[in-house]
Amino acid sequence: MGEEGIKVLVVEDEASIRKFIAINLDRNGFKVFEADSGEKAMKMLKTCKPQIIVLDVMLPGIDGFEVCRRIRQDTQDIIIIMLTARTQDMDKIMGLELGADDYMVKPFNPLELVARIRTI
Repeated sequence: MGEEGIKVLVVEDEASIRKFIAINLDRNGFKVFEADSGEKAMKMLKTCKPQIIVLDVMLPGIDGFEVCRRIRQDTQDIIIIMLTARTQDMDKIMGLELGADDYMVKPFNPLELVARIRTI
């Protein structure tokens, strides 16, 4: 299957960044869902059943690290790409150890995000 029909949940509290990611993924044929908090993301997992999650770390309420941990308790089938402004190595290591498949630092090129999704 190409990108058509692949569901991506974008979890980002900053609306402008979330829309920017969603538009670029949509243009590349992905079916995009959006959440602006960790709590909404956890609810949407059950309804939209994404194959891929683009997950910001710094979210209101439960943060991206906790969302990642909770998802990995239930499934290994969802690809998780952490997206954050936090550049310290320990943040990257923690995200990967909690089960993230990849980790991108803001600012980022949306074409790189699409390429990373395709390679995973």
